[in-house]
Amino acid sequence: MNLLVVGLSHRTASVPLLERLVLAPGEAPAVLAELVGMPYVDEAVVLSSCNRVEIYASVTAFHGGLADIGGLLAARAGLPMSELAPQLYVHYEADAVRHAFRVAAGLDSMVVGESQILGQLRDAYNTAGEQGTAGRLMHELLQQALRVGKRVHAETEIDRAGQSVVSAALAYGQGATAPVEGRPALVIGAGSMGALALATLRRAGASPLYVTNRGHARAERLAELHGAQAVPFAELPSLLERVDVVVSATASPEPVLDAPLIAGAGRDLLVLDLALPRDVAPAVRDLPGVTLVDIELLSESLSGTADSEERAGEEIVAAEVEAYLTWLRGADVAPTVAALRARADEVVEAELRRLAQRCPELGDAARAEVAHSIHRIVQRLLHQPTVRVRQLAAAPGGEAYAQALRELFDLHIPAAEIDPAHASEVHP
Repeated sequence: MNLLVVGLSHRTASVPLLERLVLAPGEAPAVLAELVGMPYVDEAVVLSSCNRVEIYASVTAFHGGLADIGGLLAARAGLPMSELAPQLYVHYEADAVRHAFRVAAGLDSMVVGESQILGQLRDAYNTAGEQGTAGRLMHELLQQALRVGKRVHAETEIDRAGQSVVSAALAYGQGATAPVEGRPALVIGAGSMGALALATLRRAGASPLYVTNRGHARAERLAELHGAQAVPFAELPSLLERVDVVVSATASPEPVLDAPLIAGAGRDLLVLDLALPRDVAPAVRDLPGVTLVDIELLSESLSGTADSEERAGEEIVAAEVEAYLTWLRGADVAPTVAALRARADEVVEAELRRLAQRCPELGDAARAEVAHSIHRIVQRLLHQPTVRVRQLAAAPGGEAYAQALRELFDLHIPAAEIDPAHASEVHP
């Protein structure tokens, strides 16, 4: 399988380091191209969100693949590998499958059970597909991971009450300030996180709602969907004077809000910075009357205690991992079984041609009866071994049985290709 996952998240790395590694909009194609151009990387998918950056890859060798991917991450971070390595997590083969399924289910998220990661994982997979860097292994893995994520959300209440990074940040902020109900609120950014922020603020009773974005047309579309008012980005300074709550979630590489701009608002503010890189300059935290909640603070405040729904999700993931690995081992032996049967058919046909040449007096009926008998004998001889090798191959370490079969019968198996469009159909 040679599946490798290398990454960093809020659990292993600081926010400043994540800020250096997070992909800017439109940057993924170049990173994917660089990855698959490396000596040991055949396929790659890059997942980049507000609290993780990780690379899923099909590699030809573990150590070589790790060196390739680690080197790319170290270069992006501007750090020697020796400094970056302690903050990386590495998963290989079965552990990589388990990690992918847990990520899709929201079990590895900052806010456990949040469903936004499913969309982010789907976008990462689609981008890799468009760039041609997702082959058989990535198609199989990501399609199953997305299915498992949906199953966990459907069969448990892990995402009860609409948990998200936005709702968690808002709850944390309201613990230090007055409730947002009836208070004017502004969302900066018109992407998926901005849309989620508007929906969350609306449910919390904030009113009126404003949204601003450098691209005003996107702000207008978002405002129409959520009953908000779109305001030109140039009016941000005056807008800050009219609101009590600000949620910033842009893709800007530089801070959108700094201390002079916030201080000029002249009023108390609850500011939620949900962007990575961060939208709000650190100095804002020291301003009187300002409560700032960012990804770093939120990560430190959230508890990692598992509840019954998390445990139920983990049980589903464990069962799905085992089912996937069993199917994968069985799928890997199928070409060997097919090649063995084909070799048997070739031998039978060669011997029947030889018989026809040596015994031309045999009539058509006799030759047909002989052919039928020989085919039945060969098939009966092969039946039990091929059934048994499928069973053995489904167990851990079972690939050795298929290899033994190839060695014994000198079978040469070309690289098996599964149509990506049907990858999800072959899993039970």
